[in-house]
Amino acid sequence: MESKWCSAIAGGVRIAVQITPNAKKTEVIGVLDDALKLKLAAQPIEGKANEALIKFLAGALKVPKSAVTITHGQTNKRKLVEVRSTSLTPADVAKVLLPA
Repeated sequence: MESKWCSAIAGGVRIAVQITPNAKKTEVIGVLDDALKLKLAAQPIEGKANEALIKFLAGALKVPKSAVTITHGQTNKRKLVEVRSTSLTPADVAKVLLPA
């Protein structure tokens, strides 16, 4: 199942995320406007929110942090993240990240 916020790319998946920094805890809110909406318990200074995002996605998707790269939007709330994994599909990502 291909969704607008998560798509298959060569060697992995691409995820469109929209983050809200400075939250009490890091959690997935759901999908909004073709992006996965996340709250991050990190401040948007010195790349802390980006680090928290990478750590959260790597942990949730069970891939090393080195496999997660923010390709667009380093300083924006909306970001494109690529996860390099030969075994992950957009359906897997949706299953893991979306609140049931």
